[in-house]
Amino acid sequence: MQLWVGLGNPGAQYAMHRHNVGFMATDTIAEVHGFGPVQKKFQGWLQEGRIGGEKILLLKPATFMNESGRAVGEAMRFYKLGLEALTVFHDELDLAPFKVKVKRGGGTAGHNGLRSIDQHLGADFRRIRLGIGHPGHKDRVTGHVLGNYAKTEMDSLADMLGAVAAEAAWLANGDDTRFMNDVALRQQP
Repeated sequence: MQLWVGLGNPGAQYAMHRHNVGFMATDTIAEVHGFGPVQKKFQGWLQEGRIGGEKILLLKPATFMNESGRAVGEAMRFYKLGLEALTVFHDELDLAPFKVKVKRGGGTAGHNGLRSIDQHLGADFRRIRLGIGHPGHKDRVTGHVLGNYAKTEMDSLADMLGAVAAEAAWLANGDDTRFMNDVALRQQP
């Protein structure tokens, strides 16, 4: 069993923020792979399903981003899972828009959701870094991260989310390299 967490902020006003792309990724995975109904559990929204032969739990913390670790920690303890079973989908400033990279462990790069999970559980979990690009100057970061995707970005966003969901079986099987390669191939024009 694996726990896949999408990071974002709860509430309709945040739905299209770049900071919520983790929520968008888990929603797309649930839809594409026919996951069960949403259940309110672990201070969040949980869906259960299978990808390939693996049982996957998708969790969207209903806490705000900077408290995500509380919900994730609760679910991890309930299911008695180790950090090797945890995958977190999150927005990444240091990646070009719509690029997807996988990384295990490491720092938080100022990401409050990752920092919260790190504080509650430790840093050695798998991260699916979903590129949102950097606005160019640190004074513009907050507005960029907490800003909505532009209409001109919607097709690229849908392509990225669709590619992530379509290739999710490689993640479920632990083949991070194949996942990244196949997502990149699907996104080529």
